[in-house]
Amino acid sequence: MSDISTAPDLAAVTAELIAPGAPFEMAERDVRGITLRTWKNAPPTLPDVLAASRAHGDAEFLVYDGEAPGAVSRPFDRLTFADHVASSAAFAHHLIDEVGIQVGDRVCIAMRNFPEWSIAFWGAAVAGAVVVPLNAWWTGPELAYGLADSGSRILVADPQRAERVAEHQAELPALERVLVARAGSADLPDGAVSFESAVGPVDPDAALPDVELGPEDHATIFYTSGTTGQPKGALGTHRNICTNLVSLGYCAARTSMRSVVPAGDSAPAGAPARNVYLLSVPFFHATGCHSVLVANLAAGGEIVIMHRWDAERALQLIERERVTVFGGVPAMVWQVLEHPDFASYDLSSVRAIGYGGAPAAPELVRRLEAMFPGRIPSNGYGLTETSSVTTMNGGLDYRRKPDSVGVPVPVCDVQVVDGEGQPLPDGEVGELWIKGPNVVTGYWNKPEATAAAISDGWLHSGDIARVDEEGFVFIVDRAKDMIIRGGENVYCVEVEAALFEHPAVTDAAAIGIPHRVLGEEVGVVVHLAPGTSATEDELRSFAAERIAAFKVPVRIWFKDDPLPRNPNGKIMKRDLKAELLPNVAP
Repeated sequence: MSDISTAPDLAAVTAELIAPGAPFEMAERDVRGITLRTWKNAPPTLPDVLAASRAHGDAEFLVYDGEAPGAVSRPFDRLTFADHVASSAAFAHHLIDEVGIQVGDRVCIAMRNFPEWSIAFWGAAVAGAVVVPLNAWWTGPELAYGLADSGSRILVADPQRAERVAEHQAELPALERVLVARAGSADLPDGAVSFESAVGPVDPDAALPDVELGPEDHATIFYTSGTTGQPKGALGTHRNICTNLVSLGYCAARTSMRSVVPAGDSAPAGAPARNVYLLSVPFFHATGCHSVLVANLAAGGEIVIMHRWDAERALQLIERERVTVFGGVPAMVWQVLEHPDFASYDLSSVRAIGYGGAPAAPELVRRLEAMFPGRIPSNGYGLTETSSVTTMNGGLDYRRKPDSVGVPVPVCDVQVVDGEGQPLPDGEVGELWIKGPNVVTGYWNKPEATAAAISDGWLHSGDIARVDEEGFVFIVDRAKDMIIRGGENVYCVEVEAALFEHPAVTDAAAIGIPHRVLGEEVGVVVHLAPGTSATEDELRSFAAERIAAFKVPVRIWFKDDPLPRNPNGKIMKRDLKAELLPNVAP
């Protein structure tokens, strides 16, 4: 990687990539009444993306590592692109012919990362359904909420999630059928059928169903935790997802052109010709779905799926499968770099490390350059509501500005505004607003929340940022009362609401505890009612029955006095942090 002074100018590279006739040419379009710049050559819909993937033929697409080394393999553990298209087509025909799924019906997926997740997603999408991926960490009541709120007719789940939902079947009148993947006969709840039997015999030449869809048709509902205590379903379109696909290609091309060293010369010796991506983030996140699953399907990349994240297993798989790209959230990259056996593995195939979803310390860039010399690190920024990528910082620009999340992709506008929504000059700090064809239509069946979050096409991100004179975005804080634990968003009100159900708790305040690897962990300060008692372990167990494991506090402090509040009645969490976390308080 050469010195930045010899690199082509950023503005000149951008102009070349988006010029008329260039691969990343743009066109203005009216999208839901708002004039937006769009990628002229973006695929119109997800079925177009899946159909095009047939061209990759017998190359491997999905490789599942299994629950344990030496575990018995299953039919979908290794899928070629041809296998994947045929299986997805079979499932789509099942949904249409056997279930009667119509355009706009919701099909829910609740499972950890398995190859069946992808088959269910693509099969439902090409059938015209709106796919509803639910967080596999969620408890039974949380999963039931997502199913009920979305009005999903079909649930595709693994045995663990199916079991959690089975207890709430009576609360889900819209749910007609539960399909369970990777299940033995003993794992099927009453009335459920196996996903494999629904897919049935796969015809390798099966055509995708003939369903009329357009870019503005709804494609997904991804749930994001809400400040009111209940998750909100971000309603995405085919244009949203296909925009992200092209945006990723643009970012890769821009980084390559700015790197000075030709891309072919920078690839490590022995690296596979195509990308082999080690999946370390969930498919049920916009990053895992839009930026990993969709992108690799389109580009002909292979995805290696881990049963669960483990840094040592990641090192083993990088060596065994000749992985070219790994990453996830910064915490995972740190764990790989700091593993005591790091030096004993052959990692020469790796040519890129990408991460996002949580703040990354500039020190991480320096460590990557030292331990993976010549590779291209990158960091991106986006939200569920922006269908993943809004900005990207990679290569020399990342080395130059490691505390920035990069510049927006050309189809996106960003602005920093004050408390009245008025734009601020470069360098000043305010809330970041985002506009572009990647911004979702709003929140499912929540018009008030939609109106509060999106105005005239501008998404109010809730993140506090500044933009420098070159257009690089710097995220400096969060406006929302939220903790980011290892890439998972935890809204404080969810944790507090769970503890308020305990009869002894009269006040509670969740705060983020800094953690070098995870970024933050969840802590809570509580005030108990007079004459009552509760222990830290008791409250943690109580919370674990109501909220997902990653939201359960790792530390609970008890205060004899009422929690400090300002004149408006809001808990003064900065004061609590200053008192309880003196070495890290802002």
